[in-house]
Amino acid sequence: MTAVLAVVDLVPSGSAVSYGDVAELLGAGGPRQVGAVMSHYGSSVAWWRVLRASGEAPPGHEVAALRHYMEESTPLYGAYEAFLRTGEGRWRVDLTAARWAPTDSGFDQLDVISDQLERQLHKMSVPDDEMTV
Repeated sequence: MTAVLAVVDLVPSGSAVSYGDVAELLGAGGPRQVGAVMSHYGSSVAWWRVLRASGEAPPGHEVAALRHYMEESTPLYGAYEAFLRTGEGRWRVDLTAARWAPTDSGFDQLDVISDQLERQLHKMSVPDDEMTV
């Protein structure tokens, strides 16, 4: 859980990633696992920066997410202005333009997060029988 949230914290304003991107950056889990973490614990991070691979905002949070995207100048497609005025119209994040690509320092931070996740997973998988190293 903390690894997913730590990755989301790295995504800068105006950028976005898909649930699958987060899993790939961590080297563990998949989009559904990332989505489950975000649905339960995502309110403590910039949740709107993690979305479906189609660029659609998290379900049920479209209005709030769109306001964040517009504040951050996140690239968008479609009738987003009409959606804000009337609640009608389809729109999505232009994930091709908005997708976050980590810098070298970002990859260094991701390595630390991934190492911590691996240690946590290892602890969970090792039996506590006092004989296993």
